[in-house]
Amino acid sequence: MARKEFARRGKTVDDDHTTVGELRRLVNRFVDQRDWHQFHTPKNLSMSLAIEAAELMEHFQWLTPEESLAVANQPDKLDRIGDEAADVFCYLLALANELGLDLAAALRRKMAKNERKYPVRQYRGRYGPEDRRPPAEA
Repeated sequence: MARKEFARRGKTVDDDHTTVGELRRLVNRFVDQRDWHQFHTPKNLSMSLAIEAAELMEHFQWLTPEESLAVANQPDKLDRIGDEAADVFCYLLALANELGLDLAAALRRKMAKNERKYPVRQYRGRYGPEDRRPPAEA
């Protein structure tokens, strides 16, 4: 089954028009204005990112897989989840800013590694080698 296209929910989708660079500058400006670079060490930012990721997970804790998918149709819950996802993204961008890490290049490199590690022919419809189902036809 093909994955559905990203939901538009009748709104403008900024992801289609906003660059990673713009978002990095937005975060950097926010941090600059508050003189927070002194606190934004890679250690602190990576820990903060993990903490925010845990807060995101809390929204799905104890839900069945079906219930977790249904959240996409619950605007109030989706807004709260969006806030937590934004916190995770913000800390990731701040970490990239502090380390001078090119996230787009890192993602492209990682996806190329994943392509080699998880060939479509072997992994389509499977989550890993322990999944004993026969490989899906390519």
